[in-house]
Amino acid sequence: MYAPVSWLRELTDVPADATGADVAASLVRVGLEEEGLHGGDISGPLVVGRVLTVEPEPQKNGKTINWCTVDVGEHGQRLAEGKAQEIVCGAHNFGPGDLVVVVLPGGVLPGGFEISARRTYGHVSNGMICSAKELGLGEDHSGIIVLSELLGDEAAADLKPGDDAIALLGLADEVVEVNVTPDRGYCFSMRGIAREYALSEGVAFRDPADLDVAEPGEGGYAVHLTDEAPIDGREGCDRYIARVVRGVDTSASSPQWMQKRLTQVGMRPISLAVDVTNYVMMLLGQPLHAFDLDTLSGSVGTRRARAGEKLTTLDDVERALDPEDLLIVDGADTPLAIAGVMGGASSEVSASTTNVLVEAAHFDPVTVARSARRHRLTTEASRRFERGVDPDVTAAAAQLAVDLLVEHGGGTADPAHTDVDHRVAREPFDFDTTLPTRYVGLEYPREEVLATLAAIGCEVEQGNGDTVVVRAPSWRPDLTDGPELVEEVARVRGYDQIPSVLPQPKSAGRGLTHGQRVRRLVATTLAHQGLTEVLSYPFVAPGLFDALAYAADDPRRRAVRLANPLSDEAPLMRTSVLDSLLDTLRRNVARGTRDAAVYEMGLVTQAPEAPLSAPVPATESRPDDATLAAITGAVPDQPRHVAYAAAGDAERGGPWGPARPVDTSDAVAWALALGQALGLDLRVRAAERAPWHPGRCAELLLEDGTVVGHAGELHPKVVAALELPARTVAGELDVDVLVAASGTPHGATALSTFPVAHTDVALVVDETVPAADVESALSVGAGADLESLRLFDVYRGEQVGDGRKSLAYRLTFRPTARTLTTDEVSALRDAAVAEASSRTGAVQR
Repeated sequence: MYAPVSWLRELTDVPADATGADVAASLVRVGLEEEGLHGGDISGPLVVGRVLTVEPEPQKNGKTINWCTVDVGEHGQRLAEGKAQEIVCGAHNFGPGDLVVVVLPGGVLPGGFEISARRTYGHVSNGMICSAKELGLGEDHSGIIVLSELLGDEAAADLKPGDDAIALLGLADEVVEVNVTPDRGYCFSMRGIAREYALSEGVAFRDPADLDVAEPGEGGYAVHLTDEAPIDGREGCDRYIARVVRGVDTSASSPQWMQKRLTQVGMRPISLAVDVTNYVMMLLGQPLHAFDLDTLSGSVGTRRARAGEKLTTLDDVERALDPEDLLIVDGADTPLAIAGVMGGASSEVSASTTNVLVEAAHFDPVTVARSARRHRLTTEASRRFERGVDPDVTAAAAQLAVDLLVEHGGGTADPAHTDVDHRVAREPFDFDTTLPTRYVGLEYPREEVLATLAAIGCEVEQGNGDTVVVRAPSWRPDLTDGPELVEEVARVRGYDQIPSVLPQPKSAGRGLTHGQRVRRLVATTLAHQGLTEVLSYPFVAPGLFDALAYAADDPRRRAVRLANPLSDEAPLMRTSVLDSLLDTLRRNVARGTRDAAVYEMGLVTQAPEAPLSAPVPATESRPDDATLAAITGAVPDQPRHVAYAAAGDAERGGPWGPARPVDTSDAVAWALALGQALGLDLRVRAAERAPWHPGRCAELLLEDGTVVGHAGELHPKVVAALELPARTVAGELDVDVLVAASGTPHGATALSTFPVAHTDVALVVDETVPAADVESALSVGAGADLESLRLFDVYRGEQVGDGRKSLAYRLTFRPTARTLTTDEVSALRDAAVAEASSRTGAVQR
């Protein structure tokens, strides 16, 4: 909303020396957001010019410029040479004889843009012909301002070259642009802005709606209001005023002061009837509509649209209407307008119109908002109606419009008019005057609270004790309860009065919990391994479990079904992070990322075997502990998992060597890296679990045998069903298990200064024996002096026989108190081999 400071001074006491910045600061103090300041920063010479000649000149870049001569009166720099002002212009919406706005060398446009004579396109341009955007009058930069179009032919006829355009267009006035939030719809008017300024500064407010309004009487124009399908029980129109003005000269120009006001608020003067309705809307916030009375059929009214109906609106677009659209119709039931949005072309006021019907109505905000969005028609009227228009200002707006049409159009108002009023009185509510102090934390005395409520327009009656009964003003539909009044009390004193208090920890040492640290470390570790974190929706389709080859009795098939899913195709909550992560990998590969490695950490939902129902507690009081326990018990378990998946190359090829594709070892290595980062020694053993390849799936376990997760290559059938690249690998770990296992801190151990002793051993075992079991047995048998144990070779062949394999390990010993002898190392090695033989049947080669 644009608020000219000069206009604001007519409605409230703005100091004579107050600048636009001062006014904006006052409005910000009471919660209105300043969007910008316009005007007041233009300096001349900025004059009226008459275009004498226009010579189009095509350029090599395909653009055509106009080489113009313009008569700018006594300001012309070439008059001594008998020449008019010569200017280069890129616009094409004007011609010889048009009156335009010209800024001459030495002039300054908004933003400090200083104009000087400069050479361009092979000419010296002595100034610039201005567009609305260049003058800060709007956003239109498609063409320059033609004053006959902006002001009307009659007003433009009185202008002559050299006239001061700054005064003509009101460019010396500063205009404050305010961003109006949805709960402050009344500020879409000068009346609302002035009220807020007066509230901020504690000065007088002169209500422009305080008019002598004629009482409705018999014989007014017939109005019938119907609503076959009210939204949420609210009538689409609860007040409709019809006023008739006859004998209006609609071709007459609007007065200069009105055109100036409209231009300042970003609207283009069009015609007397349109300008009057726009002016009243900008002043009072009440949209109006003017109909050509002679095109109507004896009455007007409202109804909902019927299926298949169409209406050509004022923008010459034929629109298919929806049964939810509220229409204005005439006595013949012909649609005239989409109520509160835009009028129809059939009843438009034209230059031949002499009798005008002025409509001032109050429409349901939801109805208007839905129609505006449905038809993609955001108009000045819909913008106000959907935020809530003051229903008490309707009659005053109609009266003011009628008075202006009579005064400037020579018309005569009918003595009787119609006011159909179905408004429902707003219900008062109780308000505890101690609430602001308790909510905000500052001391707000009762007297200040009551004074603030009166200042914002509330009617207050004494209740019981500290409680008062409040009836909100008609222009504030957002005020419905106590907390909203608390905000009003706080903003009127000033949000800047509320101190910023940083929360203080209750005791030293509080920070991230152990679980939070583990989750951050897991994410950081996978990122360091080269994986990219992604987020996916936790909703999956029922058919996904078949694609993942889950067994019929697999618990992961037991999923929670949503009552109102975002998509009917994905109504289930995921039971594994891989359920949704694999689709994310597929999408990335399909879009050209051939080498992709992604991970995600999130919750999975484990449905109970038997469905549980939660009790529905009453709202009058807090549920008891048993009810809360029953509600909590009905919530399915939601452990946190981390999953990763990769396809393509793990190492790219180049001059240094061939590429290496990702394989099972990478998936397992990433899991082991997580364990190492958390100080956990994860064990690996072969396993069979969908959706992994049965021969390339590893199970990750803690030392006590607790399963942490699985990793490996996906089954070829799963890869084909999900349209993933061949040999895709994946893994999934239970983060909650990792959190629980890593909760015990590990103390530092002293470093040994004695030399290490190495010894190698090769053991032959059955093919089915996991290498991890052999490694565990060797570690136990070697004793406390074992520093490290590493598998460095696996052999299968004739020397070990069919179904057998040879595992070669390097054992590194380092005691803490002395140097080991060769015999001692051999004895430790033999003890390790014996333990491995006992546990796994291993035989030393």
